[in-house]
Amino acid sequence: MGSPLSLRDDHDSSELRRLARRSRHAGQSRRLLALAAIYDGASRGEAALLAGTDRQSIRDWVMRFNADGPDGLVDRHGGGQKARLTQEMLSALKTRLEEGPIPAVHGVVRWRLCDLCGWLHETYGVTLSETRLGQIIRREGFRLLTARPRHYRQDTKAQDIFKKSSPVSWRRSGPDIPEKISKSGGLTRRGSARKRS
Repeated sequence: MGSPLSLRDDHDSSELRRLARRSRHAGQSRRLLALAAIYDGASRGEAALLAGTDRQSIRDWVMRFNADGPDGLVDRHGGGQKARLTQEMLSALKTRLEEGPIPAVHGVVRWRLCDLCGWLHETYGVTLSETRLGQIIRREGFRLLTARPRHYRQDTKAQDIFKKSSPVSWRRSGPDIPEKISKSGGLTRRGSARKRS
């Protein structure tokens, strides 16, 4: 069984409760209230019951509180995975993107994500997925744009022949357009009447 730990002398239960009310972190508020109960004379087990945790966690909170004060009770996150690209690699990637490929040397007319992933692996030994590299490139302000593909047998002269063009001037409709159908089924024009026999 571990030796009992005492709390720091520069705080008391009322101050910890006040800090818990003002805290924007739920975890920190819960820990401060558990330690305030210990300042009031509660045992480690009672404080664990109050906080909904075990006694070992209470001991860890006391150690963090003694070392860093109330700020030591804020949730600690690992910060995520370490970035695989250093600043040197990132600047080399930017330079490569800005210069673009040389078709005779690189065999492509524009950089694809798979080409850049292969270059990073060959040059720096860094393996990235195409999705992750795309996110990094977009974060740096670059966009991978692709021109509309063109068929290799496309003939622009033949396309010009088949393009539709509008007439230069519009013709007005003449008066010989039928306007209504007569009762007998024939068409009549304005101004003309059919003779009845």
